[in-house]
Amino acid sequence: MNAVEIEQAITDLAEQAFDATEFPFHFLEAFGNKATTIKKLRNGASNKSDIGGVLQANHIHLKTCDVGQVPDTLKALRDSKATETKRNKVRFLLATDGEVFEAEDLSTGETVSCTYEDFPNHFVFFWPLAGLSKTKQLSESEFDVRATLRLNKLYTTLRADNPEWGTPERSADMNHFMARLIFLFFAEDTDILNGEGLFTDTVEQMANADGSNTHEVISELFRAMDTPIKDRAAANLPRWADVFPYVNGGLFSGRTDVPRFSRIAQRYLTHIGNLNWTKINPDIFGSMIQAVADEDERSALGMHYTSVPNILKVLNPLFLDDLRDHLDRAGDNKAKLLNLRKRMSNIRVFDPACGSGNFLVIAYKQMREIEFEINKRRGEEFVRSDIRIQNFRGIELRDFSAEIARLALIIAEYQCDVTYRGQKDALAEFLPLDQKNWITCGNALRLDWLSVCPPTGAKVKIKSDDLFGTPLEQAEIDFENEGGETYICGNPPYLGSRAQDKEQKEDMKALFEPVSSNWKVLDYVAGWLLKATQYADSVDTAYAFVTTNSICQGQQVVALWPLLIGGNSEIFFAHRSFKWANNASHNAGVICVIVGIGQPSSKTKVIYDDDHVRVAKGINPYLVDGPVRYIERSAKPISHSITMQRGNHLTDGGHLILSPDEVRGLLANNPEAKGFVRRLTGAQEFIRGFDRFCLLIDDSKLDAALAIPDISRRIALVRESRLQSSKANTRDVLSLTPHKFEHSTGLKSNTVVMIPTVSSERREWLPVSYETNVVVNAPNFALYDAALWNFAILSSRCHVHWIASVCGRLKTDYRYSNSLGWNTFPVPKLTEKNKADLTRCAEDILLAREAHFPATIADLYKPDAMPDNLRAAHEANDTVIERIYMGRRFKNDTERLEKLFEMYTKMTTQVPTDA
Repeated sequence: MNAVEIEQAITDLAEQAFDATEFPFHFLEAFGNKATTIKKLRNGASNKSDIGGVLQANHIHLKTCDVGQVPDTLKALRDSKATETKRNKVRFLLATDGEVFEAEDLSTGETVSCTYEDFPNHFVFFWPLAGLSKTKQLSESEFDVRATLRLNKLYTTLRADNPEWGTPERSADMNHFMARLIFLFFAEDTDILNGEGLFTDTVEQMANADGSNTHEVISELFRAMDTPIKDRAAANLPRWADVFPYVNGGLFSGRTDVPRFSRIAQRYLTHIGNLNWTKINPDIFGSMIQAVADEDERSALGMHYTSVPNILKVLNPLFLDDLRDHLDRAGDNKAKLLNLRKRMSNIRVFDPACGSGNFLVIAYKQMREIEFEINKRRGEEFVRSDIRIQNFRGIELRDFSAEIARLALIIAEYQCDVTYRGQKDALAEFLPLDQKNWITCGNALRLDWLSVCPPTGAKVKIKSDDLFGTPLEQAEIDFENEGGETYICGNPPYLGSRAQDKEQKEDMKALFEPVSSNWKVLDYVAGWLLKATQYADSVDTAYAFVTTNSICQGQQVVALWPLLIGGNSEIFFAHRSFKWANNASHNAGVICVIVGIGQPSSKTKVIYDDDHVRVAKGINPYLVDGPVRYIERSAKPISHSITMQRGNHLTDGGHLILSPDEVRGLLANNPEAKGFVRRLTGAQEFIRGFDRFCLLIDDSKLDAALAIPDISRRIALVRESRLQSSKANTRDVLSLTPHKFEHSTGLKSNTVVMIPTVSSERREWLPVSYETNVVVNAPNFALYDAALWNFAILSSRCHVHWIASVCGRLKTDYRYSNSLGWNTFPVPKLTEKNKADLTRCAEDILLAREAHFPATIADLYKPDAMPDNLRAAHEANDTVIERIYMGRRFKNDTERLEKLFEMYTKMTTQVPTDA
């Protein structure tokens, strides 16, 4: 079952009359247990309880009891020998008498204690029963998840009952309708509507039970909330609608028609209204509501959320830490505190890919918290905030997300006013809503950011929309942020170059073509970085984005970063690669970095690497402490003379390649063919343990090969395949020599060190082979007849991290390159003893692998299942290599890269000599 189905099932269970006998089985059914499973528990075949309850092994021990006996029953469950028995693996305990509901998670120590009718509000607590994972953040935002699930049920039901509302022409109306409902649910539970439950109660009282006139009732309420009090008499509103306040702000302006409600839709509306909307958390609620109208998100509804701690990884070093530092230094000095408050009032936060507003909401709430501390120290706790939500600006492509971002900011402002000033003052100033619109709906890569977030202190003309999308006249607006600061932040869409659609490629072309000829390799997120850089030419700003780590690796570094940093800007903080937990399913678990860019200054530069914080002299585009230096392709190695070549391009239509069975058949009929067969190796063959072979025919032995019918037939098929090629060289030249490969390397070599082009990023070391008498297949790379110590260098931790940084990746896997990876890799001058030590390490790695035959490399190099002797051999190899580099083991990967970049710079920098 998915989250939506679970929420509905337990809600239905809580609304039914409590049946002590049946409750345990209905509860387990709600979490997806099959009828056969329930039957076995009923008849005792699988019920392991020893105290008259129900114990489902690996899950839960639960028991119903008489009224008032819940605490004792829960204790009995906890003390039960069946609970304690390890083989039963009980995780949850649950006791209820139909009035009180108590539960405990034995794994985490978390507990639930509530009234029986309230237990569905804790459904995330029990998600592991259905095989769903829960997190601390998700548990803390359980209301948001539940509200979103219910809104989703209403949304999908209304769409099904009103097909025309699901068409492209009316989808915006449907989304706008949902935004209105969300506001009303919040407003009626926070006294904004002058009466708790006013909206839900009015609909229940005035609408028919079958929902037949619900749309008419809601439409009249919308009309009332769009009618100023002075115009009410002329509007001829029903008495029951006239009690609703004037909301303004464009939220209820425009069309007032409402989709028709069925009996089921009416029931869902009531369920949603009965939730306690005072618990709404705008930090993440916006992103969850976004899922209501997002087809791609709906299948995983409630399973993804925006991580507030991750967002603070952007906002804290960008500007919040500096504000807190000034607060600490101000102490109780009222003048300094006042100056800081004035500074904060002029700070603008701009998210040009704002989605449902999470970054803006969190920034707003954090600043209000700092401001409140200032006011407290000044003895002015209840003064009106100087921090205005119009200083929190965004651009969002999707209209519904843009509406939700505005709504989330409004809710955040109201909640902060209640927290810091009291509900009375908050209510007094909440309605009517401000009509100005500070969230722009549009394509951020096509819009002029200066029109959305103009230079501070400027009196400019912009087109201002009202808060919820109704156009206003052109207006001259006098901005009050004289001398204010602007900070740009966000989490733009990533999209590698191959994943971009036609429109997105056109966005990139329009933006990059005037300034670069190498833009086609760039991820879509690069567009936001360039736009922010161009914006910074006109506005004193600093910016930080969450991006894919690929923009700090490989060819994207050279293509992008010279456009971003240089004389007028520098990287002043960075978070190295980490997994980003995101509300969008396509971004969840993506390996990301965060890069902060601002004007050059003496400000301390900081690199965050997992839990480590490092002060840096400078941060280069590879996010390493060091000068800005670009690793560019090199035609030859910078620190040794051993050439790495690409493997053989067969271009044979598959006819020169043989399976083991085909080789056996060929040799059974033609033993003399043995001299033309050679083992073929590449990434799949080596890593997965596949056996493949190929025909290797020297010109001098062509006649002998053609005399063998099976080989002659294959050569003829190669010729035919090449003649049909779309490439002229393949048709006109290669077809003349069908017995030969297109490109040949190392065919007469004895030993081969083979390096796969692509390797999983989960492996701690690159899987490198050492073989004899094999043909290496392109696109893999090879060192032919190289000393064995080269294998040790390629198999080192230093080398894999160099490759990860400078070669880039295919999706998340390492993508090797000889010109970028091997030729640029700095190797110290090795003594004969160094080479001997490394040769011994290489032999130990190979022997450790061989000891586990027939296990494949894929099996041996699984991080969580690597054999101890193989891991020890690699660790010993790293110890030898790192002592050559540093005289000791490196402390971490960051230190490894810093040393390698330092050596690269020395090896590639021309030192001027005296004339």
